[in-house]
Amino acid sequence: MKPTTEWTIKGELFLNCSCEVFCPCVIGLGKSKPTEGHCHAWMAVKIDKGAYGGEDLSGLNIGLFVEIPGRMGEGGWKVGLYVDERASDAAFEGIVKIFSGAAGGTTGLLGMVTSEILGVERTEVIIEATETTRKIIVGKKIQGEIQTLTGGDNETPVVVKNTKYWMGPDVTVAQGTRSRVRAYGRIWDFDGKSGEMVAINWHGPNR
Repeated sequence: MKPTTEWTIKGELFLNCSCEVFCPCVIGLGKSKPTEGHCHAWMAVKIDKGAYGGEDLSGLNIGLFVEIPGRMGEGGWKVGLYVDERASDAAFEGIVKIFSGAAGGTTGLLGMVTSEILGVERTEVIIEATETTRKIIVGKKIQGEIQTLTGGDNETPVVVKNTKYWMGPDVTVAQGTRSRVRAYGRIWDFDGKSGEMVAINWHGPNR
């Protein structure tokens, strides 16, 4: 059955992955190989305003563990989801549907490329932001921080604009500074690796 519940998420997604700067997936749209041949990543979503049906999602934080064996578009994703412990039961269920792809819409493709949900956990997800940095803390499992890279004027961040990237068209280029993942038996360090900051405006069940 096709999903019918209306949902929206506006806010920001930021991530750090195992690619060298800058990750080719933004321009290659999943057709380009990650620089290491595989993609290991953490992702963070700060929901400024959102809803699933009649349930408010505003102010909630989400963390994701993502392991992709090759090109993004070829599937085989293994995903772990960390949902803000402040979420109500209904909000929790809605978020799980959105980030599993079951809710359709912008994130519906996740249902097609994800082969295994490693786990779903309701826990404290801390997100901190400054003008040039983003940080996520999920206990000892994800401790990630990225910083924007500046352009030719040595002040303004580099932004790749008007892409067809599913997350959002304008991507601020960043780099891991203090970034660690210790989850699901994996140990990943992303210092110096590719990072992204993307304003998001997602909705469903239709794109």
